[in-house]
Amino acid sequence: MNELEAVKERHSVRSYKDKKIESQTIQKLNEMIADCNEKGNLHIQLVEDAGKTFNKLLNKFMGLGSAPSVIACIGKDDETLDERIGYYGQKIVLYAQMLGLNTCWAGTFNPKNVNAEIKSGERLAIVIAVGYGVNNGRVRKSKSAEQVVRGGTNGKPEWFMKGVETALLAPTAVNQQKFEIVLNDDESVDIVDKGGILSKIDKGIVKYNFEIGAQRS
Repeated sequence: MNELEAVKERHSVRSYKDKKIESQTIQKLNEMIADCNEKGNLHIQLVEDAGKTFNKLLNKFMGLGSAPSVIACIGKDDETLDERIGYYGQKIVLYAQMLGLNTCWAGTFNPKNVNAEIKSGERLAIVIAVGYGVNNGRVRKSKSAEQVVRGGTNGKPEWFMKGVETALLAPTAVNQQKFEIVLNDDESVDIVDKGGILSKIDKGIVKYNFEIGAQRS
């Protein structure tokens, strides 16, 4: 499975089997996390025992309390953190899918119960539930390309539209999809954050997905 296939197969999963992730898979996931931390100047950590991260009533009702492990998305707290977390977190999420795991970005959790190291000046932005899902999740309703695209007065090349198609498969908070993808006259692309809950993290996720789809020959 490659990343594009992982994008198409990956859906948010909230209910997990009572099964720990194997040590070999943990090692591979940690290697990917280390690479993303280096490239993104982040401090993301895999917490093998999710413990009571999702102990709130809402999360128990939604099933996340069954997630065996959690990825704590941490980094130096500046104005770029959320977007970097989204970008590199999505890379990790798709790699987890390629390893046969399921995931769910989770903005509702108990930060005091996340057993991760948070250094001075760092912030825990969001967590990602990870494990073996009871099912593979389901396809969610999506906006059309016409609803999120701006620009392209000189035409929209195939690579751009493939990028848009892949970007629309990106998970966003409460499925809000509050972003625009702008094709400039010089064929550069801007992902525009239109605001909303966790929208800067969403922007990073969308950007990573777009880049996967928009591979120029």
